[in-house]
Amino acid sequence: MKQLKSLSVPHHKNTAYMPARRMDVPAFVNIPMSMNIGPPSKPVVSAGKTVKVGQLIAEAGGYVGAPIHSSVSGKVKKIGTTVNSMGQYVPLITIETDGLQEPYEGLAPPDVHDFKSFIQAVADCGAVGLGGASFPTMVKLNIKSLDQCEVIIVNAAECEPYNTSDTSTLFERGDEVFEGILLLKKYMQAKQIIIAIEDINTRNIESFKERIRTSGVSGVELRILPSTYPQGAEKVLIYNTTGRIVMEGKLPIDAGAIVINCTTLAVIAHYIRTGMPLVEKTVTVDGSAVKEPANIIAPIGTALRDLYNACGGFKEEPKKVLYGGPMMGIAVPDLDQPVLKSTNATLAFNEKDARIPEQTACIRCGKCIDVCPFNLMPVELYNACENRNCDMLRKLKVNLCMECGCCAYVCPAKRELVESNKLGKALVRADDAKKKAAVEEAAARAAAKAEAEQAEGESTGKEPSGTEKNSSAGGRILFLPRRKDKKRR
Repeated sequence: MKQLKSLSVPHHKNTAYMPARRMDVPAFVNIPMSMNIGPPSKPVVSAGKTVKVGQLIAEAGGYVGAPIHSSVSGKVKKIGTTVNSMGQYVPLITIETDGLQEPYEGLAPPDVHDFKSFIQAVADCGAVGLGGASFPTMVKLNIKSLDQCEVIIVNAAECEPYNTSDTSTLFERGDEVFEGILLLKKYMQAKQIIIAIEDINTRNIESFKERIRTSGVSGVELRILPSTYPQGAEKVLIYNTTGRIVMEGKLPIDAGAIVINCTTLAVIAHYIRTGMPLVEKTVTVDGSAVKEPANIIAPIGTALRDLYNACGGFKEEPKKVLYGGPMMGIAVPDLDQPVLKSTNATLAFNEKDARIPEQTACIRCGKCIDVCPFNLMPVELYNACENRNCDMLRKLKVNLCMECGCCAYVCPAKRELVESNKLGKALVRADDAKKKAAVEEAAARAAAKAEAEQAEGESTGKEPSGTEKNSSAGGRILFLPRRKDKKRR
């Protein structure tokens, strides 16, 4: 099958197949209420309350939301706000741990017997896209009709150069991942389930081949893909495994497909079997400034500082620390930022690797266009953004950009093409909002004018403009304005 355009980036999978280590419980965890796409979760605990592992501490803030559970046992120290890595103020629950990690007494496996109860279990466990997207999994799976879903793709294509947390999950929790696949098969009634994995992941390829063979389940297959970037991106993965195209402004389900991360599946299966919701993450800790790279199992809300200390600290001063990988990750302002539900890696780089190269003039080589998986024109998008030309940004399909970074990676002039596209999207959103407000304002003025004319007609006996004069004589009908009912006092 033809593949979308991609890059061969150097792999630094230093922690691949390295057994994940459970870190010591930190003294405090800071759990943000915004860890998913959608509204923030609403705290259901107060300062001073004792909590245990797996206990609900915040309910979903809306349909496109997810509950949050305590990752530690201890006492709620405060409920406040914090500034996240995107510069946004978000609610926060701080818990002082007691080091005991006592599970909540009310935990019990949910009763799952049909599609509805399965979806409820997915919602209750707090699962979101754990590959980094953080879209609530319940919303993704809760489709209107099961006939919509023709294929489910299990995303095990961990294409970021350093990240190996999914690889670790497949290796150490492969049975739970496959248990999750069987749950999808049973309750989503998918005709086809594809486990998409890169060809360098040889150990996991062999183990899942064996699981498929011994299970005897039909409709589940392993699809081995080239180790290229961005192989794990949702729309790229759908096309490279099925040939289906997700059109602009549409969702994968509109193309008959659902993509779900392999670690997300393990979390769902674990919850349905044990009743323990999502409370911890396996995080790849790596980078040129890290003393002992490792995959660390950490309670959600653990400060990055504690995570790096669990890896022996730094061998040299880090000049840049990232959430995620070097291609799509974002820089964090400080080491107090917490492990989130969607945190799959954090990387710390020394001064040499963190140095931002100087931008030079575009030489019109076209390399950025050659590597874009969606055939966009990054150089033209850059120019449109510089000129704040929203019409041109729309014409060039800026909203199709998934910010994978391929264009910036190959650019010999080191232009900040990804940042430009992010800004371009923001400009288009602002322009759309401005136009929408103008339309609504015009509609409100028209409605006010019509109401004023109506009121004038009622008080003077004149007809509102645009009505015909009529009477019962000569075949005409008298216009009678509608009177508003007076409110009773």
